[in-house]
Amino acid sequence: MEREGWPELGDLVVCTVSQVVDFGAFVTLDEYAGKQGLIHISEVASGWIKYIRDHVREGQKIVCKVLFVDSSRHHIDLSLKDVNEHQRREKIQEWKADQKAWKWLSMSYEGRPDDQKRVADALIAVFNSLYVAFEETSISGVEALAEIGLNQDDISIIEKLAKDNVKIPSVEISGYVDLTSFAPDGIEVIKKALKQTKRIKDKNVSLSITYVGAPRYRIHVKAPDYKMAESVLKRAAQSATKYMEQHDGEGVFHREA
Repeated sequence: MEREGWPELGDLVVCTVSQVVDFGAFVTLDEYAGKQGLIHISEVASGWIKYIRDHVREGQKIVCKVLFVDSSRHHIDLSLKDVNEHQRREKIQEWKADQKAWKWLSMSYEGRPDDQKRVADALIAVFNSLYVAFEETSISGVEALAEIGLNQDDISIIEKLAKDNVKIPSVEISGYVDLTSFAPDGIEVIKKALKQTKRIKDKNVSLSITYVGAPRYRIHVKAPDYKMAESVLKRAAQSATKYMEQHDGEGVFHREA
């Protein structure tokens, strides 16, 4: 999969070394059609370099940082030394995910390369990543594609591909509420308080409640990320404790360590 246009300053780009010379290395940018760049020897590695081929070699796949772009001269300066190991691994992982997403599109738009490119360009323009576009669709449904400008057939194809191929990331957290009622019908009050937690709904979030032992109940939340999970857990616990306080009782929330 190749992008249109030019990379921006500070971008991390996947490159293939095409030629190594005494003053640096020439590379092709795998993500940008027909674009080449230069890594000056001073940007290959920190410190003095005796043999440049000890650091880069023809055919090697590397990740570089964009230092300078002159589209009028078709010139791109890159740095290899400014990319740490964590950044390199993360970028390669993102690039491989986009390659995988491109193959999904290829199968669905077989024999229709122009449509495939049109859809890919539209998704990248909004999400900056083909895989992220599928991931967001898997999480949020077709609402994620509302402002893309694609037709209904395209949206249906993307939705199906996302559903079939993308596993929604998730996290699971738990907390406890201690519910005590001083009312004559205390058991019914507690049952109604627990029902309040079920009203805290959020898309792609599941919530369950289990009895631990009087007066404790466990609230378990599964969500796409920690921020959403924590929000739902907190609101669910607050809804139960607030109900208890309003009906001659008390509630205390404990976050599971």
